Amino acid sequence: MTIEHPVDEGHDGDTAASRVVDLGAYIRNQRESAKLSLRNLAKLAGVSNPYLSQIERGLRKPSAEILQAIARALSISSESLYVRAGILEEREVDPDVESAVERDPYLTAAQKTAVVEMYRSFRRLHELEEHADEAVAGAHRPNPLRGLIDAVTTGDVDDADVAASTAGDEAADEA
Repeated sequence: MTIEHPVDEGHDGDTAASRVVDLGAYIRNQRESAKLSLRNLAKLAGVSNPYLSQIERGLRKPSAEILQAIARALSISSESLYVRAGILEEREVDPDVESAVERDPYLTAAQKTAVVEMYRSFRRLHELEEHADEAVAGAHRPNPLRGLIDAVTTGDVDDADVAASTAGDEAADEA
């Protein structure tokens, strides 16, 4: 008796098959962390129980649309599932952002420092948000950092404070 393995293996079959198995294990792990039964996740994602079971066991490679539905049901990033499925490549952060700021002739030293610090803080907030989202995914609670992240990203910064702090630095730059 032979079992049909519907995973598209192409010329790099071992990698494609292992990627599908890893994806399935990741989805199962996320489902278990979220304390959802296979049946409940299938219902939330709008797929059949047997199909979801096959995905979790690495027997089926789901489409991007199905991955998006599963991600939404698990309250996780669909991009993370796309990367694990091999649909998207993992994005690399441009390491040259900070150097570009340093090379900008129109910014003072204090402004450059402020921009680099803000960039780094946004990166840290993003990492915290991802970890917090993963931690609360199973509890179906809102992310406790969401308010802080929203406040920072809307630009609720007191311009007078920024101007006062850079005025002293500009005087130091000119000396």
